[in-house]
Amino acid sequence: MSFKFSSPTRWADFDPNNHMRHTAYNDYAAESRVRLFDAYGLSLTEFNRLRVGPVLFKEETSFFREIGIGDNITVEVFLKGASELGERFKFVHKIFRGDGILSAEIEIYGAWIDLNKRKLTTPPGIILEVLEKLTKTDDFEKISLKRS
Repeated sequence: MSFKFSSPTRWADFDPNNHMRHTAYNDYAAESRVRLFDAYGLSLTEFNRLRVGPVLFKEETSFFREIGIGDNITVEVFLKGASELGERFKFVHKIFRGDGILSAEIEIYGAWIDLNKRKLTTPPGIILEVLEKLTKTDDFEKISLKRS
């Protein structure tokens, strides 16, 4: 399934040049991930109950077209990669402005962390179920991990 999140932009998202701040794009990508998992019963409260959370190693943004103040945006989330047991993941977020034009693309690479041990971990099955349902990119990759 493809996951989409739509929102109006906020005044606070813009700089004095009336450009949407570069960090605002990343904020919307993060919000789309939170809403993706929440749509499948994994609210922030549930993540806390499970004592697991995401940690990012890399976040890369490419900008294509400007978004204006008051414009509505849509963020579409795709799975670009995952390790065999889901310990590592890559997501791609495509941010479209209100007229449907692709404005930016954000790729992240991360893992799951055990909130008690503060160490990377294999996620619970419910997280893996969400990842399996998400539309994969055409260049989806199996992330290999060194196993001992």
